Amino acid sequence: MVKARRRVVVLAATVLAGVALAVVLLTGWATGGNSGVTDVAGSTSAVLYPAGHRPLAPDFTATTLTGARLSFSSYRGQVVVLNFWGSWCGPCREEAPTLAVTARQYRPAGVAFLGVDVRDTTASALAFTRDFGITYPSVSDSASEITLDFTGVVPIAGTPTTLVIDRTGHIAGAVFGTATYQELTGILATVTGKAAG
Repeated sequence: MVKARRRVVVLAATVLAGVALAVVLLTGWATGGNSGVTDVAGSTSAVLYPAGHRPLAPDFTATTLTGARLSFSSYRGQVVVLNFWGSWCGPCREEAPTLAVTARQYRPAGVAFLGVDVRDTTASALAFTRDFGITYPSVSDSASEITLDFTGVVPIAGTPTTLVIDRTGHIAGAVFGTATYQELTGILATVTGKAAG
């Protein structure tokens, strides 16, 4: 009983420390504390990382909402928009139409969109994608394993979070919170060298 309580206390302290670190990192980056990181579209929640200082995106293999196996390494060589979301998340519902439109606009430029559905049921997630016209795949992250791997390199403090990964597999930009069209297309225009088409 004492050991179990001690484990709970240690786990709670570890989670709080991780959240505090994410807040400190995000606050530092948002205020220019991280060398070379720039804000996008006048928003401190959307950032661009300078070439040469971009964190490498972790690789993962997961199951899509439709039951297929997907390996993130198969996207190497493409610009990828990776969106962490959940059907239970109000801000995710706000940004879903923006993501759907931007995915269609940037498809001709070779930009791939991929969702990471966090702590959700497959039925709820599929209903969400249907309701918002999301046609790109999403993988299930019911245990938050993919999210935790990415939190090791960027401060993913919650959903939604959207990352733009360059052709070399490095995280070139991020939107922490609800992504706006201006923020997302601003990052994509810089990473791809092309405006929305």
